[in-house]
Amino acid sequence: MNYIVEKERNIHVFEEVDVLVIGGGPGGLSAAIASARAGVKTMLLERYGCFGGSTTSVGVESLAWYRHEETIDAEGIGIEFERRAMEMGATNTEVQSDSQALDTEMFKHVADTLVIEAGVIPLLHCYGVDPIIEGNVVKGVITESKSGRQAILARIVIDASGDADIASRAGAPCVLNPLSERQSMTMVFNCCGIDKKRFLEYVNADPATYNDWGQEWAQQTSGLEKSMFSPYLEKQFVQARKNKIIPESEWNFCGSWSTITDDGQATYLNLVHIGGKDCTDVRDLTQAEMEGRKQVLHAIRAMNATIPGFEKARLRNYGMTVGTRDSRKIIGDYNMTGHDVLNEARFDDSIGIFPEFVDGYGVLRLPVTGRFFQVPYRSLVPRKIENLLVAGRSISGDKVSHAATRNMMCCTVSGQGAGVAAAVGVKCDTVVRQLPVAEIQKELVRQQVRFK
Repeated sequence: MNYIVEKERNIHVFEEVDVLVIGGGPGGLSAAIASARAGVKTMLLERYGCFGGSTTSVGVESLAWYRHEETIDAEGIGIEFERRAMEMGATNTEVQSDSQALDTEMFKHVADTLVIEAGVIPLLHCYGVDPIIEGNVVKGVITESKSGRQAILARIVIDASGDADIASRAGAPCVLNPLSERQSMTMVFNCCGIDKKRFLEYVNADPATYNDWGQEWAQQTSGLEKSMFSPYLEKQFVQARKNKIIPESEWNFCGSWSTITDDGQATYLNLVHIGGKDCTDVRDLTQAEMEGRKQVLHAIRAMNATIPGFEKARLRNYGMTVGTRDSRKIIGDYNMTGHDVLNEARFDDSIGIFPEFVDGYGVLRLPVTGRFFQVPYRSLVPRKIENLLVAGRSISGDKVSHAATRNMMCCTVSGQGAGVAAAVGVKCDTVVRQLPVAEIQKELVRQQVRFK
């Protein structure tokens, strides 16, 4: 490989804070709000022009699509996201659960509101590109933006980038599954021109269930899920290929529809999946974006021909970025396992609970029996590096545990836990690995989080 050597230069210190959160998705948003509410100076840095992560930049409406009558759900900021969005007119009824589908455009404003109310310092259009590290202690982050290359110093940094970018670059041990074993990316899209009445009549006449999920989707269930309604589409695309309406392709079209509005919009169409690409590789990301957009047009053509009510459907918009599920995970002080999430694991250092909901790697488990597991604080703490926490889908664990903890509501659980822990660390002037768990849990209780 060819290399160049960067010229040494002085970098302007843009800001000094107690807690710096990298990434404004469900995990980072929760972490920043929790930290600020605990009374420390907190900044939230986001690379796009809005907070919300997969909700607002990808278009994922389903914060809690797993929720049913017997679900014992997570508590805390994640539930607040849903409630505040509903109060602000930013939700619709979710079609397959006892939850609200988020209006992903309006949620941009909801997130802004929550950030400002909490007293978080917001910073949009800014990348966290490198840790500032002395020995093995993180002291802040180097950023790049329209303002140039700058430094933000912090007593504790929370990596909620989704890909463990800062943790990895700081030298924290991480794992990255072989490309052939990773979950696919998704190009979410929205359509207009739908005949809602005609479409729902078609769905109700032959409703799909989770038992219909195909080869590209989870199959191992508890058995309870098989007869439950799922807004799933696949046979329609099989028929379109058979009839030569769309070409044969290495990508399989299948997945879910979500909100159908009275004025004929279909939002959060989760039907185009791009496998074999690495979301930590900029070339692969480029190919996934471009290929995904092309495949969406094939999917719409297939729906025009095979789905009543979609005859005149046309593209309204793509998600502003391809959706990603699976990349680096830290190796933490505790590595969660599939056994943990499927067997109601309990931990003395719990920072929150999450229902027994697993979606990925050939496993589907919906929380319809009241079972739940606890998330341990140690899974947020990367090995070898001090004063750095990780929140969201990059917390430590194996593939099946990741299929639970990557879900957006669970990201809010690890995010709020990380934010509270960081604030406690600032107040105690203690490195995060040595924090008194009792103090973390005390603040979680104050913030109305259930952790046991």
